[in-house]
Amino acid sequence: MRIEVFSGNGMRAALAQLAPQFERASGDTLQVSYDPGQIILRRVEAGETADAVVVGEETIDRLIARGFVAAASRRVLTRNGIGLAVRAAAPKPDIATEARFVQALRAARSIAYTSEGASGIYFAALIERLGLADMVRAKARTQPGGLIGELILTGEAEIAIQQLPELLAVPGIDVVGPLPDTVQKIATTAAGVFAGSSAATQAADLIEFLASPRARAVFRACGFDSAS
Repeated sequence: MRIEVFSGNGMRAALAQLAPQFERASGDTLQVSYDPGQIILRRVEAGETADAVVVGEETIDRLIARGFVAAASRRVLTRNGIGLAVRAAAPKPDIATEARFVQALRAARSIAYTSEGASGIYFAALIERLGLADMVRAKARTQPGGLIGELILTGEAEIAIQQLPELLAVPGIDVVGPLPDTVQKIATTAAGVFAGSSAATQAADLIEFLASPRARAVFRACGFDSAS
C-alpha cells in the first residue's frame, strides 16, 4: 500500500535513508513531500491530506487541535538545535558565546535563513531581541523553506542559519557549530496519523519504525538527538 507522508524539511536526509528500509521490511511504498511546518499547516487547512505527518511539535499539536491528526497517534521522535554554517574550508567564525555570535553576524557579508521554516522564524525574532534586525535584514538572503545552506554553495550567502540536520544535509558546507546556549532554541519533532486515513494501520507502523533503535541510529548520524 502507498503511504503518503507530509514531512518537515529537516527530516529529508534521514528519511532518504529510512524510507527504503521501511519499504523493504513492510512491502509498503512511501510518498513523502517536504515543506516547512507552516506551509504544511496551510496545505492541510486548504484541504490537502495524507496518511502520516512528521513535523515540529508545535505544528503537530495545532493539527491535532483542529482535528486533522489523531491525538492518540502522536509520537515524539527527535530533538535538535539550530546551527551556523559556512562554505567548506572557509574560515570559521567564533560563535562560542553570545557576544561572539553577535560579532559573527555583524562581520558576515551576507546571511541566509528561511522565512517560513521554524529556525528562520525563530532567528527573525532573535535578531529583533538582540537589536540586530535592521543590520541583518540589510544583508539577508531568504527563501520560504528548503535547505538554506545551498545558498552558500551558489555564492549568495557567506553564512547560513538553520536547524543542524538541515545544514548537515548539504554537501560542500561546514557546520561551525550550534548557536550558543543563551540564544539556542531546541526543536522537537513528532509524528502522527491523519484522522480518516485509509492507510492508518500502515501509517502507525511507519511511526513505530521511526521510533525504533534502528531509526534512532540514523537520526543521530543526521544531526538529531534522541527525544527521550
